[in-house]
Amino acid sequence: MQLSTAPTVARRRRGNPDSQGLLSVLSVCATLLQLCAGCPSECVCNSLEANCSGRSLVSVPALTSLPEGTHTLLLANNRLSSLPVSAFANLSTLETLDLSNNYLDNLPSRLFRELSNLNDLSLRNNSLTVLDRELFRGLTQLRRLDLSLNGLAAVPLGLLDELQGLTWLSLAGNRLHALERATFEPLVNLQHLELGMNPWECDCNLRDFKHWMEWLIYRGGNVDAVECTLPKDLRGRDIRGVPVEMFNYCLQLEDENGGGAGSTKGGSPPCFRGTATPSSEGAVVRTEAELPDCVKHRYRPVSVRRAIGTVVIAGVVCGIVCIMMVAAAAYGCIYASLMAKYQRELKKRQPLMGDAEAEADQEEKQISSVA
Repeated sequence: MQLSTAPTVARRRRGNPDSQGLLSVLSVCATLLQLCAGCPSECVCNSLEANCSGRSLVSVPALTSLPEGTHTLLLANNRLSSLPVSAFANLSTLETLDLSNNYLDNLPSRLFRELSNLNDLSLRNNSLTVLDRELFRGLTQLRRLDLSLNGLAAVPLGLLDELQGLTWLSLAGNRLHALERATFEPLVNLQHLELGMNPWECDCNLRDFKHWMEWLIYRGGNVDAVECTLPKDLRGRDIRGVPVEMFNYCLQLEDENGGGAGSTKGGSPPCFRGTATPSSEGAVVRTEAELPDCVKHRYRPVSVRRAIGTVVIAGVVCGIVCIMMVAAAAYGCIYASLMAKYQRELKKRQPLMGDAEAEADQEEKQISSVA
């Protein structure tokens, strides 16, 4: 019995590593099963990402079953044409959302209201023509927004008000012909702006936005080329290189139209939302100190760099002129003092010269008498 028992004990001891390996495999399988159980059948999920791209989806899958803690949701390259207002409910941990290359043409108001941690949103290459001004409410952490290759003809005032942390924005490849400066002024941290491939009309309606672009470039931001389509004499030119004198007629038009009060297109001050602006109807006359800054500093130079350079050059020239004036005054004072001294010496010498002339006359008389 002892001889038969020993090999059995040895086999059990040799079997322990196999059992440990089996347990590891079982635990991995259990983890995978748990992930798969919380992942929509149309997607591939891991602990941080749910990839539902390229599945020819015509509707959004049930995202409530996504693994807890999912940070990235990819829905690109599908056939989505609309989204329900609760499509992204209970996904507060989401940081990246890609909806590019679909057929989305209308997005419900506050679709992304529960994505408080979202910092990257791509709506590139869809069929969007209009955006609700409440669409991006609650996205205070958003850093990157791609709206390129759509059919947008305007960016509504207030759409970007809560995106003060935005650093990258693309509006390239749309149907934009003009933009309001007040729409973009909340973007105080913006560093990169893409506006190419739009039919820009470089007239009075784009003047204020041109000034804002130059301010963005001055503080270190980057803006791609904004080529004019109209008018014909500016076609193909970058509006950033168009001198401010080209917009002088806008001021004349405003004067002819009563100053353009109440209009934000080439006439009214570009103020933040909520800032009171003077109205032509029942307006109360206020002093300049009572007007908001956006009204008092209505017109800014075409180029801040050029303005600063002009101020520096003017200061240098004025300094040189002042030095020359001081030198001329000093020279005049020195010359005047020397002339006064010379006159005093001349007056001292006049009596002596008179005595010498008298003596010479007496000698001449004596010689003549002897003769």
